[in-house]
Amino acid sequence: MRIAVFPGSFDPITKGHEDIVRRALPLFDKIIVALGTNSSKKYYFDESKRLDFIRATFADTSKVEVEAYQELTSDFCQKKSARFILRGLRNGTDFDYEATIAMLNKDIGNGLETVLLIADAKYNYFSSTVVREIMKGGKDVSLFLPEPVTKLL
Repeated sequence: MRIAVFPGSFDPITKGHEDIVRRALPLFDKIIVALGTNSSKKYYFDESKRLDFIRATFADTSKVEVEAYQELTSDFCQKKSARFILRGLRNGTDFDYEATIAMLNKDIGNGLETVLLIADAKYNYFSSTVVREIMKGGKDVSLFLPEPVTKLL
């Protein structure tokens, strides 16, 4: 079984995240959207709300599972029998970061492979960080969020 983990903080999940997962569905038997938590990071939405957003976004497909985890991503992948990490790239800066992390994960994850998908042009100009700033400014963010997330807000 080909299992991939799509890790992130998803604070909040965006249409860009959703697009990467949906485009990767034909490549894998199962994709685990894994909500990682960094204890030193302050989140805009609590873990429960972020999990609700992700579950609502992928409620229409049985090939996507949603879980939270605390350990290293490579350890979580091993626990879930995942041999792949799925990541999206918006630009060259993302590539430089992801290439380094991919090599580290391969070394410490017993050959764990990272699959990188290029973001669709209509999603590559924004991130969760930008969406949070727009929200803090009181503006409408529905353009950037999956419809089920907009409904939950």
